Amino acid sequence: MIRVTFWRGRDGDLGGFRVTGHAGYGPKGGDIVCAAVSALAQTAVLSLKDQLEEEPEVIISDGDLQCRLPADLSPAGARTARVILRTLEVGLNTIATDYRPYVRVEYQALANET
Repeated sequence: MIRVTFWRGRDGDLGGFRVTGHAGYGPKGGDIVCAAVSALAQTAVLSLKDQLEEEPEVIISDGDLQCRLPADLSPAGARTARVILRTLEVGLNTIATDYRPYVRVEYQALANET
């Protein structure tokens, strides 16, 4: 199963996300659920890197992608990040609804804001 965790700040805005695991929907290299989730998550990371002046913190390993927004985002950067992360959220929640046994989306408070 793929687990998607979105981190929320006190203001309710998303501050990043983590995608872990493998869907197990199809064979390795042919798993459409894994491919869809990976494509959305990687596109979000690339968009954040391209559109923000501040670099997000990104950690990637086998079956694990983490992306956190920097704490010092400019107001314009925060607006841009909000749109990108909300788009990712909509896409991943749709996949989780359509492929419920294979993808789960959850939310947690940002670690530095609890």
